[in-house]
Amino acid sequence: MHLVLPTRVDEFLKQPNPAVVACVRTDGFPMTVATWYEWRDGLILVNMDESRSRLSWMRVNPKVSLTVLDKDWYRHVSLWGLVVKIAHDADLADIDSLSRRYRGQPFANRTAKRMSAWIEPQGWHGWDDSGELASAGTHA
Repeated sequence: MHLVLPTRVDEFLKQPNPAVVACVRTDGFPMTVATWYEWRDGLILVNMDESRSRLSWMRVNPKVSLTVLDKDWYRHVSLWGLVVKIAHDADLADIDSLSRRYRGQPFANRTAKRMSAWIEPQGWHGWDDSGELASAGTHA
């Protein structure tokens, strides 16, 4: 069952805001990387070159988090969850979707070997001065 988010958070996540994904390296240290993301049907899509270390880290430990920042980065939403699917993006459909979302055009490198990871959120934390995105009872 997908995590049900308040409408205001769902709408915020649908925007092409900057984001940072965190995963756990094999030596136990956390690692964060800026990323494009897409919020789709209760899951988070991220996509990376098949050579990225974080891909292997996600396979070993599927626990990840994603922080999405607004223009005023005090306004943000963080989600934590599990990578539930990793798949080849052979036709570049997922990276094209992300590139159109962030840049308005298909991904430029048509020979890229890309992988998609789907994250199922287990919880979330939000913050902003107005309280619009603030999460009740969850403190990071």
